[in-house]
Amino acid sequence: MFSFAVSARVAPILLLVASNLFMTFAWYGHLKFPRLNMTAAILISWSIALVEYCLAVPANRIGYGVYSASQLKTIQEVITLLIFSGFSVFVLGEMLTWRHLLGFTLIAAGASLVFLAK
Repeated sequence: MFSFAVSARVAPILLLVASNLFMTFAWYGHLKFPRLNMTAAILISWSIALVEYCLAVPANRIGYGVYSASQLKTIQEVITLLIFSGFSVFVLGEMLTWRHLLGFTLIAAGASLVFLAK
């Protein structure tokens, strides 16, 4: 199992998932704290984003060669939509409607085309 988790095919995906968790909190977490002044929100977000970059850069370095740059970006975007959907529901308390789900499904369907082209 350990060799599976660190393979060049899987490691980038795991790192991108972790990266996107931090990215989502950096970009949207401050919305839970509307009284937080803008300077503090920016500095906290940048601090969180530093961790995100420390995960995203290795993900792309490890994954490039196994995946194309376009495929890595597509993986990242689909992961972002999944994580953001959960974040908006469970952290921000927003509801996802059928329009959100349909829109995200269409984006994911379009993303799959990147993996068909060789």
